[in-house]
Amino acid sequence: MESAVTSKGQVTIPKEARDHLGLKPGDCVKFFIQPDGHVVMLPKIPASALRGIVPKRKGSPVSLEEMDEAIAAGAVARYLRATRR
Repeated sequence: MESAVTSKGQVTIPKEARDHLGLKPGDCVKFFIQPDGHVVMLPKIPASALRGIVPKRKGSPVSLEEMDEAIAAGAVARYLRATRR
């Protein structure tokens, strides 16, 4: 796949890439420059598209203390896994 840059800095995204990313006219994309110099282009997904992905939690809300305990437990478990190598 090849594309040229216009004098305005615009690039036509090849159809195969648009189809792969599910891009339609008017969609936005984001560019990420990787440390190795590669550029990654991904479709920008509106936050509203994420609604409903995570199932609603049943029961009472979790307190900040419970969150802190869960984070600490996860950090300890990750440290223990890493030091066993």
